[in-house]
Amino acid sequence: MGKVSNISDDEYSVIGDKGDIGFIDVKDCESLCNYNPATESEVAIISVPFHLVEGKPQSGLVGETIFDSITIQNITNDCVDLWSVKIYDSKPEDTFTLSIMKPPTANSDEEEIRDFIESFCLEDRILQPNQTLTIWLSCKPKFIGLHTSAVHFSVGDDTIERLVFIMAEDRISKSLVSSRPFQKDRKKKNSVLDIYSDPFIVGSRPSKNANHGPRYRLPAYPIPEDLRELIKQKAIPDAIGAGLTKENYASFFKTLVIMEEIKMEENMRDYDMEFVNLRNKGHQFLSLVVPGLAERRPSLVYGDYIFARLSSGDPNQTIAYQGYIHRVEAEEVFLKFREDFHLNHRPGNFYNVQFTFNRVPMRRLYQAIEAAESLGNEVLFPSECRKERFIRSTPLVPLSHKLNYEQISAVEMILGCKGGSPYVIHGPPGTGKTKTIVEAILQLYASQNSSRILVCAPSNSSADHIIEKLLDEQAIEVCKSDILRLNAITRPVEDVNPKYIRYCCVDDSAFRCPYLSQLKRYRIVVSTYASASLLYAEGIKRGHFSHIFLDEAGQASEPETMVPLSHLCQSKTVIVLAGDPMQLGPVIFSKDAESFGSGKSYLDRLFECRLYHDGNKNYITKLVRNYRCHPTILHLPSKLFYGGELIPCKENDKESSTVWLDLLPNQEFPVLFMGIQGFDEREGNNPSWFNRIEASKVVEIISSLIIDKGLSEEEIGVIAPYRQQVQKIRMALENLNLLNIKVGSVEQFQGQEREVIIVSTVRSTIQHNEFDRIHYLGFLSNPRRFNVAVTRARSLLILIGNPHIICKDESWNKLLWYCADNESYTGCFLPSKEEVTQEGTTAEFHSYYEGEKNFQPYGTDDLGANDWGAGDWGADTTHMGQNLKPYEDVVCDGDTVEAEKTPKPYGDVGWGDDTFEVEKIPNPYGNVGWGDDSVHKEDIPEPVFDESEWSDGWK
Repeated sequence: MGKVSNISDDEYSVIGDKGDIGFIDVKDCESLCNYNPATESEVAIISVPFHLVEGKPQSGLVGETIFDSITIQNITNDCVDLWSVKIYDSKPEDTFTLSIMKPPTANSDEEEIRDFIESFCLEDRILQPNQTLTIWLSCKPKFIGLHTSAVHFSVGDDTIERLVFIMAEDRISKSLVSSRPFQKDRKKKNSVLDIYSDPFIVGSRPSKNANHGPRYRLPAYPIPEDLRELIKQKAIPDAIGAGLTKENYASFFKTLVIMEEIKMEENMRDYDMEFVNLRNKGHQFLSLVVPGLAERRPSLVYGDYIFARLSSGDPNQTIAYQGYIHRVEAEEVFLKFREDFHLNHRPGNFYNVQFTFNRVPMRRLYQAIEAAESLGNEVLFPSECRKERFIRSTPLVPLSHKLNYEQISAVEMILGCKGGSPYVIHGPPGTGKTKTIVEAILQLYASQNSSRILVCAPSNSSADHIIEKLLDEQAIEVCKSDILRLNAITRPVEDVNPKYIRYCCVDDSAFRCPYLSQLKRYRIVVSTYASASLLYAEGIKRGHFSHIFLDEAGQASEPETMVPLSHLCQSKTVIVLAGDPMQLGPVIFSKDAESFGSGKSYLDRLFECRLYHDGNKNYITKLVRNYRCHPTILHLPSKLFYGGELIPCKENDKESSTVWLDLLPNQEFPVLFMGIQGFDEREGNNPSWFNRIEASKVVEIISSLIIDKGLSEEEIGVIAPYRQQVQKIRMALENLNLLNIKVGSVEQFQGQEREVIIVSTVRSTIQHNEFDRIHYLGFLSNPRRFNVAVTRARSLLILIGNPHIICKDESWNKLLWYCADNESYTGCFLPSKEEVTQEGTTAEFHSYYEGEKNFQPYGTDDLGANDWGAGDWGADTTHMGQNLKPYEDVVCDGDTVEAEKTPKPYGDVGWGDDTFEVEKIPNPYGNVGWGDDSVHKEDIPEPVFDESEWSDGWK
């Protein structure tokens, strides 16, 4: 192919030097790119090249030439001067060219290739009356991502512009193309029945587990109908209107939990199915295929039930049948209804199916809230205590020789504590909070024979991590008979590391809770917050445990925290909380409940008390030495969230850090931002977003790290804010047989770390920023999620995203320019360097440690979707007949709001935008996982049974 010709200025008229069109959002220019130019000019009609297809840019492979024709038609009866056709600006620079000849293809002969000439400008010429001139616009992309250009046509007295978008792809991004166009199902599904009023035929329950039922029955806690109606009408119940006080503690939190439960009921309706088949499975069961079940959308387990009714039947004449789940396999559940349902079933029958969620976890919360009122002010309202406590610390010889001064001080205070208000250990990621409480537990175990210790964590994985640390300590051996890893009955046995299975109670290949007499013999019990309910259900009394440790306490709501505290604490029980209020908090699905305080953890609320807020050493220890991150990775989070007080203490691993030196523009700066303009996409009826261009770049980096640099798969982690992006990246990695790289949401990585972390931010359209902000989606405008995401890497942090989108958030803007100022930015052109300080942004981060009482983690970022920066267009240039204001006053189209009814305050989204990325958090349908990313109904007793069937009162 011929080179770009260097035609002298004497040969034609020109408009002037190259311009700068700045950043152009494709979604804002759909009307321009598909514009009908018939009425644009009185002298000529100029066609639109590379028109958008279903709102998306046309694409081509990197390294190949993509071209399209442009026709210029003189529509007058006179000759018209076409002074010039010029590429005004291209991004990346010089990737678009013009030609009179059609560009050659792979099938072109040598003469065509030799004669072809391309240029950035075309010479002037005369268009005869009604003449049509065809020219060609070509793009030869060198990198994946969006390529943009503005072509100016000077015709007669008019200057007309055409905007062009090309998406350059590679084979990986092509392989991830949408299988089906996105189409939101707006049809309202008809409920099979109202479970609170309509009759139904009871199904066949699974056999009762061999394990005995609990000693104490869990009350039903039905939702009062008047309160249900009030909440559905969006009215404010009296119990929460005035805020939390000592007098309304139980009614306040019970009302919030009721609001959450009602929201969960509504969310479950999104998964109901219509006109589906049931298939015979042997003589006992009918099976139902549930798309999304493998991803726990919805989450169904053994013992749950559904309702089914013939689709063809009259709802007023046919009755619904209840079917219990006896087995779950991949995306299929095995159901058992009453016998006559099975007898009448025919293969050609179609059914409407309604799912339900197990209320047991919610009932546990109601029970814990009621019992918590007896804890008194020292626990619930420490600020109301008249007398401050003084702890006479107990000097110790550390079992671990790697403890620092602050950690040793915290353990000494815990050993000297005699009960009362909780003792708090707080600090940023990587400062050794879990290590500190493990040291305290082992010190108590070794020095106080009478101690009985309960240790809780919000997830199975984090609880497993604690028991591993307790058992792996070389300085002291914990006897097998002294320690129990308490698991929920529904947790799969194979989910536990075989090395530690002997510390669990297993019967007939299933977990169970030991009998009361056995429970009393253990000196250390490790469980999730939710599984602690099994202890008092079995009969453990208040005061049995001398110490209760709650790790990662900031991730649990206050009612969840009360599950292990409310029935097991007395005045002398020592309560220890460990966590970081600057990291992710509890996940709440009801926006209304969240707005009244359900999203605030118990740990957060303690910080509102002066005793904790002021750092009184008799109540709190702050850890500031970070052992996880390279100092460069730690610098910005320390400045934004921790008052710059963090002390980097990671040992310098020169051998590790030299592995990827040639990957970094600045070899002394292991934080790399790779700017890339991709495109937001969705597919099918799944409203979750993905970005194939970013996914491809992630895979490219991983391949380089593993193949060229020799890293193991286990050393690499990938964080993405949307579930569909996680799935696309996993799919691409599986195709390359890279199966051991953890890819997940921020929630799934909280408490974890990797040598290398790659973050894909996904968003490439400004239109959706405001919606994401309102509904707490993605990364933007959520400082806690930002903080967790950028502090997971030990040695190398790579960020992939569109700099023109992420700069709209104050914290991401700082990170972007932190990299750029240190010559560690590569990729597409940068936005202008400016602080995001418009009114309403999260421009000010108030740390607890900087004397601010109320940190606002989800603060209002009122940056509009219209901060475009149109560039230097020139006063006399018309922008497709719209006066060169292509980016002004753009309002998000209502159709882009896909999750309006289901905001979710902290997670990757709610159930309207089904990017459910929060497998490490409580499952919304009652199948509680409390944080485990593989089990969702783990920490609850066996499914609900009718108390009339069992004399032991199991319900």
